Amino acid sequence: MEKNYNYTRRKMYLPEYGRHIHEMIDYLGTIEDRVERTRQAHIVIDVMGNLNPLLRDTSDIAHKLWDHLFIMADFELDVDSPYPIPTQKELRPTPEKIEYPKKDMMYKHYGKSVELMIASLKGNPDSAAVEETLENIARYMRTKSYEYNQEHPINEVIINDIKRMSRGGIVLDEEALGSLKSEYRLSPQQASHQKKGGGKKGGRSGGGRQQRGRS
Repeated sequence: MEKNYNYTRRKMYLPEYGRHIHEMIDYLGTIEDRVERTRQAHIVIDVMGNLNPLLRDTSDIAHKLWDHLFIMADFELDVDSPYPIPTQKELRPTPEKIEYPKKDMMYKHYGKSVELMIASLKGNPDSAAVEETLENIARYMRTKSYEYNQEHPINEVIINDIKRMSRGGIVLDEEALGSLKSEYRLSPQQASHQKKGGGKKGGRSGGGRQQRGRS
């Protein structure tokens, strides 16, 4: 008995229809008379519709079934279809290639979004909105700088970075950033270390050890 394994058979393009429907469509390709081939194709369409009763509620059920017929035939079936015969390019379009951004970031730890936000502020006539936005950006930059360098950034660093990312279009003064604080959170070990370090005193209490007088 000859064994027939699935891996030796041709690919099923729509497995939900099963192997028998694919074999029926393969048989259509062997019919030489085009009129008879088209008549048999309509019969296969009726069988496909019976296998998918849920599709009967859709308005374009017949159009979908004919599209599925050509898909399972690998677009090589020559019959008269009541609908425009689809092509492989139409139903299986090749996605367009997305170009990878090639622009370099000045400061990777800040991210590209910070550069874009700062660039968008140049020339904005609403000074109050610009100032508020810069405060939020500077606070975010402090946080990312601390995460990257593990040390507190000084105002001069933030000011110079904003100036460079704006190509000199935005210049802040140190007073504008003096009241801002980073939104980072110290770990329990760091907080405990700072607490212990701040509680130590340089000298000894009591003025040192007292000397005994001679009797």
